[in-house]
Amino acid sequence: MPSSNPAFGRGFQSATRSGQFGAAGSTYAPPAPHDPYAAPSPYARSTTRYLTMDDVVTKTGLTFLVTVVAAAAVWALPGTTGWALALPAVLVGLVLGLVIAFKMISNPAATLAYAAVEGVFLGAISEAFDMRWPGIVIQAVIGTLGVFAGMLVVYKTGAIRVTPKFTRWMIGALVGVLVLVLVNLIASFITPGGLGLRDGGPIAIIFSLVVIGVGALSLLLDFDMADEAIRRGAPAKFAWYIAFGLLVTVVWLYLEILRLLSYLRN
Repeated sequence: MPSSNPAFGRGFQSATRSGQFGAAGSTYAPPAPHDPYAAPSPYARSTTRYLTMDDVVTKTGLTFLVTVVAAAAVWALPGTTGWALALPAVLVGLVLGLVIAFKMISNPAATLAYAAVEGVFLGAISEAFDMRWPGIVIQAVIGTLGVFAGMLVVYKTGAIRVTPKFTRWMIGALVGVLVLVLVNLIASFITPGGLGLRDGGPIAIIFSLVVIGVGALSLLLDFDMADEAIRRGAPAKFAWYIAFGLLVTVVWLYLEILRLLSYLRN
């Protein structure tokens, strides 16, 4: 089932359909002639360790920990020194994230490097927001954790089921949000405030709430994709790729909640 998350795109589907993560380990090919008596015993222990939910939880927790530690380290820098790191971190994170997503890189070095870069950016931007609106970062963190936990409960209880129709609706919503953001950015060069989606007014508050809702529902697709990877017999290392995808969504949610809270403070 396709996911809206850029980390869980058509590459995952083609890889799993081709058997890359199955027990065979590759696409089907006619078997070559062989000696049946030389075949391994069917009772021999498999050398492949398949993905489990423990792998997903452990790798995701470690990825988020690296992000938090990096953010705290940048925030601890004297004065506003860390602010200068925000733009380089955004650029590096964008390039690294696209490479991981489209090449489906699933190893700890890539995922943890992305987590560290995102932490640098979050540390700088969070410090800037908290300096202008004291206490806003704690509120944003609590809000993000609440949304994550809430959507996990919704997914586990089956209150909202991830169906093909739901997935198509979500992809359409994500594309719509992206188009509106780009149009608003272009319009801002022509008229101050653009379409009013990011100027802090009533329209901006409504739009931010919509974006947070779409981001929260995107978590359902990510949870479902993790379950699907386990069902299809993905290798254990694929947990790093799932952790990367979840981090992308959670960071997006945190930034949007931070933005909404700044609107409300104004």
